[in-house]
Amino acid sequence: MRPFILLLTFTLLGSGFVHAGSLSCTDPGLGGREEVLGLIKESGSKKPITRVNITAYLLSEKQKSVISDENGNYSFDDLKPGTYRLTFEKAGFKKVTKEKVLIRTDEGSHVDVEMEETRPIYLGPNALHFSDF
Repeated sequence: MRPFILLLTFTLLGSGFVHAGSLSCTDPGLGGREEVLGLIKESGSKKPITRVNITAYLLSEKQKSVISDENGNYSFDDLKPGTYRLTFEKAGFKKVTKEKVLIRTDEGSHVDVEMEETRPIYLGPNALHFSDF
């Protein structure tokens, strides 16, 4: 519950809102913990995406995975300081990877992500499809 309250407070105050191009921010409201939090939206409609699997890797070693909530928000707490790679994955969307997300002691990072839907490619009927003849 604490990460949700922190995220809600952080969002409502609008302070330190950093887009994915600039990946780190310092916010005393993070309580001295090493955290990464953010919002995941669909790139076209800008609607939040639920149930996205987010994984944090430190030196190519999986550290922790979380899933975005019903509002598209996610949060990692208590990550060790270091440089992380974050992957965002959900069926029906292109995988997104954010490299070099820096976590320092007593600082947090805010990483918002936009994911693009994958469109199925229709190639027409199969050459072995004879049921219409």
